[in-house]
Amino acid sequence: MKAIITILLALVTFNISLAQNDTFDNPLAEKRADPWVFKTDEGVYYLIATVPEYNQIVLRQSQTINGLKTAEEKVIWTKHKTGDMGNHIWAPELHKVNGKWYIYFAAAPAEDLWKIRMWALSTDHKDPMKGKWKEEGQIKTKNDSFSLDATSFEHNDKRYLIWAQRVGDGTALILSEMLNPTTLTGPEVILTRPEFSWERVKYNVNEGPAVIKKNGKIFVTFSASATNHNYCVGLLWADDKADLLNENNWQKSPSPVFYTNADVKRYGPGHNSFTTSENGEDIIMIYHARDYKDIIGHELSDPNRATRARVVNWTPSGFPDFMQYIGD
Repeated sequence: MKAIITILLALVTFNISLAQNDTFDNPLAEKRADPWVFKTDEGVYYLIATVPEYNQIVLRQSQTINGLKTAEEKVIWTKHKTGDMGNHIWAPELHKVNGKWYIYFAAAPAEDLWKIRMWALSTDHKDPMKGKWKEEGQIKTKNDSFSLDATSFEHNDKRYLIWAQRVGDGTALILSEMLNPTTLTGPEVILTRPEFSWERVKYNVNEGPAVIKKNGKIFVTFSASATNHNYCVGLLWADDKADLLNENNWQKSPSPVFYTNADVKRYGPGHNSFTTSENGEDIIMIYHARDYKDIIGHELSDPNRATRARVVNWTPSGFPDFMQYIGD
């Protein structure tokens, strides 16, 4: 009997431990939008995000996802006073490619705040918190137009970049193979453009791509519409054996998969990234949202998009389930 009780207690403790691993102290970071969390092979988490002043790039690190909430934050780069990279410092992402750290981010000239393009920084220091960051210059696209929100992933020994760029009357998501971490080799293929009503509220927007590889598919989440309570998350997918540069191999959900839920005080969720839990078993969605609907003034002037985390569940058919009706 004692042995059975011991086993039961152990199982209860184990299950509580698992539950705690999947419980997050949200919000993880106040006034941090477009969050990107990178987990190293050693299990160190780094959080990088947009600051509401749009003037610098900050980074924090922790051994746990919850630990990012109280981790000391460091400014690792500041916008230029004049010229390129002098305005609208948006949506930085941290990547590690062949042992070297890269940050992709959007920026405009100090004198022309809407001439936004994609830029890169790099450091070969082991710890990105301590590295001296080099300006790698602009990531140039075939068409020189408004572009932002670059994310990179590797598949079948090829590296790709997905980003948002103005095409016609809105921003579309474009995919290209990369020659190296800062150069595109093409072709540049449009994966999605705003076509449904939920992608065209106030602004016609597809932006903020993030990639999951699971269950034989490449999934890409993206955000749509204005960055107020109408902001929401859509989903693309392709077979992982397909030619990713053939737009006909990609499918798109006709409805958003994650969006405002007033019952749980989650307004305008979006611009997410993905990481894994400490034990590596769960995929964790990192995203921003507000806890109120009404915004005074322009939505980009409201600083209160906060970073949150939640576990991604999976449907029997192998698709991500973002649990729209469940709070954080």
